[in-house]
Amino acid sequence: MNALLPSPEQPRAMAREDVRRARAMLLDAPHVAPLTEYVARLRESWGGFVPDFDPLDGGVHAKALFLMEKPGPMTDAEGVRRVGSGFISRDNDDPTAEAIFHFMAAAGWDRRDTLLWNTVPSWNGTRAIKAGELRAGAAALSDLRQLLPGLKAVVLVGARAAQATKLLQDWDVPLFVSDHPSPINRAARPERWRQIPEIWKEARLSVDDAGTEALA
Repeated sequence: MNALLPSPEQPRAMAREDVRRARAMLLDAPHVAPLTEYVARLRESWGGFVPDFDPLDGGVHAKALFLMEKPGPMTDAEGVRRVGSGFISRDNDDPTAEAIFHFMAAAGWDRRDTLLWNTVPSWNGTRAIKAGELRAGAAALSDLRQLLPGLKAVVLVGARAAQATKLLQDWDVPLFVSDHPSPINRAARPERWRQIPEIWKEARLSVDDAGTEALA
C-alpha cells in the first residue's frame, strides 16, 4: 500500500527528480490505481494539466478529503518555465504545499487517512477560476465520491472551494471550511491563516469520533 515508501520528514521533497520518479512508480498500487484511472478520464475532458493523486496519501482508503481550489504551477509536470511534480502533494516545491505539510502535522493527521484534491482539477496557466470551471469541477466530484467508501469528512480549503458546499450536502459526511494556506492569504489574513491547523484538527477529531462510534 502507501507504506511502500517512507513519508518525507521535511517539506518540498518533490523538488528532487528521484522522489518524483519513485512516487510515479506507485500510481498503479492498489490503493491509488482507481484514482489514477479517474485522473486519466479527467484528462480526456479537461484542458490544461490534471495532476495525479499522491500515492503516499490514503488513496481510496482515505477518511478525509481535503478539497482545495485549483492546482498550482508546481503540480504541472509539463511546465515550461519550471517543471512541477505531476502530483497534488504536500511535498511539492512551493510555499502552499510547505504550509500544508506543517499544518497537517500540527493538526495530528496520519497521512494515510487523508487525500488532497481540488475543486477545479486542472491547472491551465492561471490561478483565476471562472464560474463555469467551478461548476464543472464540482460536478466531477460525484465520481470521486464513489471511489472513497471510508470517507468520514471533507475539508473545503479556501473560499472558492467553499462554494461547492451545497453540491456536497448529499455526501453524508461532515463538512469543514478553512482558509487557504497560500502565502497570499498569509499576508492578507495572518490570524486566520494561523487558525487553519485548528480547523483541520477539528476535522480529525470528528473522524476519530466516528471511528470510536463504529467500534462501540
